Amino acid sequence: MDLIEVLKALSHENRIRILNLLKQQELCVCELENIMDVNQSNASRHLSKLKHEDLIKAEQKAQWVYYSINEDLFNEHKFLKNILDRELDILDICQEDNQRLKQYQESGLSCEELSDSDLF
Repeated sequence: MDLIEVLKALSHENRIRILNLLKQQELCVCELENIMDVNQSNASRHLSKLKHEDLIKAEQKAQWVYYSINEDLFNEHKFLKNILDRELDILDICQEDNQRLKQYQESGLSCEELSDSDLF
């Protein structure tokens, strides 16, 4: 782990928002873009940076790639785990994203249906 590069990866609001959502459950790009209200290119660019720094993992499932927190890295570096577990919850934008994630979870929609819905 290159500490400087990890800190740079944490220096963008959208990457913080992604980590906040992924700490709750694995999500695909289309779910993240809808919950965060960003375009696919924006979400993918930030996911790529987080993945490059090994902060998140990706797993192919059928035609979708699902992203999740790299628990090993966060458990190994306690200051990162502290950020993930304590600091993100106090940010207003993360609280808003949490509400949108909860709304999505309760909707029963799949990622295939989400972009065509009027949920958000």
